[in-house]
Amino acid sequence: MPWYLQLALRQLFPSGKRHPSFFFIVSVLGVTLGVTILVIVQSVMGGFDHEHRAKMVLTSGNVDIRAGGSVIHDGDAILALAKAQPEVAAAVPYAQGVVMLTSGRRPAFPYIFGIDFTQKKQVIPFGDLLIDGHADDMDDDSVLLSSGLADTLGAWTGSDIDVYTPLMVEKLKADEVMLPRRLRVAGVYQTGWNPFDSNTIVVTLPLMQDLYEMGSGIHGVSIRLKEDDDNMALDLAQRLNRQLPEGIRASTWMDLNRDFLWVLAMEKNMMMFLLLFIILVAAFAIAVAQLLTVLRKTREIGLLEAMGARPRQLATLYCFQGFFIGLFGTLLGFGLAVFSLHYRDPIVNLLAALTNSRAALVQFYQFSALPVYYDWHDFLFIGTATLLISTAAGLIPALRAAYMKPAEALRSE
Repeated sequence: MPWYLQLALRQLFPSGKRHPSFFFIVSVLGVTLGVTILVIVQSVMGGFDHEHRAKMVLTSGNVDIRAGGSVIHDGDAILALAKAQPEVAAAVPYAQGVVMLTSGRRPAFPYIFGIDFTQKKQVIPFGDLLIDGHADDMDDDSVLLSSGLADTLGAWTGSDIDVYTPLMVEKLKADEVMLPRRLRVAGVYQTGWNPFDSNTIVVTLPLMQDLYEMGSGIHGVSIRLKEDDDNMALDLAQRLNRQLPEGIRASTWMDLNRDFLWVLAMEKNMMMFLLLFIILVAAFAIAVAQLLTVLRKTREIGLLEAMGARPRQLATLYCFQGFFIGLFGTLLGFGLAVFSLHYRDPIVNLLAALTNSRAALVQFYQFSALPVYYDWHDFLFIGTATLLISTAAGLIPALRAAYMKPAEALRSE
């Protein structure tokens, strides 16, 4: 190892002492805390993004074929085309809309999805998502309620609800009367994603077609792939668009949720940008401490120059100290962040209990548990940025030491 690197380590770890220098401990602590906060925030934001993506695919499939809100009357041909693709695991026709329903005197205006339950392979595994009832009990006179809607209405398996279709308004304009449809609750499902669980109902496709007087028409075909591969979904959508009739398009789940995904990515990037200033604050502390070290060791630096030390070597000495502080702080920060995130749920539950805000967490953040997703890109970026900033923090004292004149340095008190 070159002499100037050995001297750099000796200044950080003075010989004869059992512990590193106070300057080293404080500087490493500042970097450690900054890295810890960055990793925690980015991992939690990544967890929200990962969970949102997983729930979107769970509740809508990988690829969706629709006609821009219009009714597709040749649904059998579209369904056959989708099932003929080799990467498709399941394809199910559906129809959707909005209805009004009542249970007792409690009204609600949920989204309604009509799904073909006769298909052997389903895109949304309602059989696994039910928390009450059985999917086998579904028929044209029954309905599945989301858990949030069931709580709101006080209706569970076996209850009766009345469904009012928007066609009632059109019938009244023509002096016709259309009575509400009474349905039996066959089960209650919960996906774990609040937007879907709070206000949706699921019925059979024939019932939905009857409520909206669609005949044999559908609104689209939902497709589940054999693998949750975004590139595979994109390739399939492009291939289907070359074969589908005009006016009907296949879109990936990413296309359907492009704006929401952009917001999630923007939030994560902005949090990274803002929290990097914590590392910059720690870097200023490193620069000030090293600058004081240079001033305190002015005569020693002058002696090194008199013995033949080059300015580049002196500059490297203090830049290496900044690099070593950044490396040590980064590793400790990674470890502390992973440790803290491992026990995140007890901490969040304690804070939610003390502030009585658990319901608000579910309502606004849409998850009952704090999700975490570790992305190696985040670790690589945070580690690289911290090392660069910490190394650059030693640049000012390094330049001060490098361009110090030997004669003036040796005369310094």
